[in-house]
Amino acid sequence: MIAQVGGAVLGAGVLYVIARGKPGFSLTGGFASNGFGEHSPGHYWMVAALVAEIVLTFMFLMIIMGSTDKRAPAGFAPIAIGLGLTLIHLIGIPVTNLSVNPARSTGPAIFAGGWALQQLWLFWVAPIVGAALAGVVYPLISSDSD
Repeated sequence: MIAQVGGAVLGAGVLYVIARGKPGFSLTGGFASNGFGEHSPGHYWMVAALVAEIVLTFMFLMIIMGSTDKRAPAGFAPIAIGLGLTLIHLIGIPVTNLSVNPARSTGPAIFAGGWALQQLWLFWVAPIVGAALAGVVYPLISSDSD
């Protein structure tokens, strides 16, 4: 976790240095930080953001576990995972800028500060809950009938 968050902060820092090179650059837009309420791209309220992040994380983890299961066809996992990630981004970006990864949320929030740091809790809680639910549900629905 420490390495992921550190890498996300470092990556956001590199993007910040690049973005600052454009005249008129401002962090007032949130630097692609995740948000809800007035900071959501579609102005979705907190409960909608929480539900979206939990469900999309849950589905993404279900895709990952299903496509990497020993019973899944070999070699297709990257396709399923990549297309699944694309789909959840298409759904989630208008709602929260989509996280499904606390490290992804933390990097830009550190640079944006203010509201982005205040709302960061949701983008830690929701992915953890969604992943935990997937970890419980997947074994229940994928039991080997042998």
